[in-house]
Amino acid sequence: MARKDVVNKMKEVLVKRRDALRKALAGDLSMLKELREQASGDVVDFALDSAHDEISSQLAEVESRELVSIETALERMREGTYGICEGCDGSIPLARLQALPYATCCIECQRKLEKHGGSSGGPVDWGRILGNDVGDRETTLSDYEFDIS
Repeated sequence: MARKDVVNKMKEVLVKRRDALRKALAGDLSMLKELREQASGDVVDFALDSAHDEISSQLAEVESRELVSIETALERMREGTYGICEGCDGSIPLARLQALPYATCCIECQRKLEKHGGSSGGPVDWGRILGNDVGDRETTLSDYEFDIS
């Protein structure tokens, strides 16, 4: 299979995964909001709800990082730089792209990045992830309602 065909196949896979993650994140966020609105009961209920909220929040963080990586890969496809290593400008092997479609570095450069404490995951922009026009940088604390009763 030609590299171009593999890239087109990866695009289909990435778009499907992006859409699934967006739905999952939207569901997770609405579920967290619903759980907070229902917050009533005794201390045990509160502790269980808090633990569930924490797990859901961590899962949403993992999903959001994957979504950012997918968005970056799709952007690189549009720009024509998909499959080109950000570290050495070499070609990322097809086997790596098939295993990790949003890889931005070849294995050697990724190892160097990880060895020196670097990571490919930056801050999460929730506006971009959920398809909103407003990003995190434009949101302030006064934009949120808090119920501290």
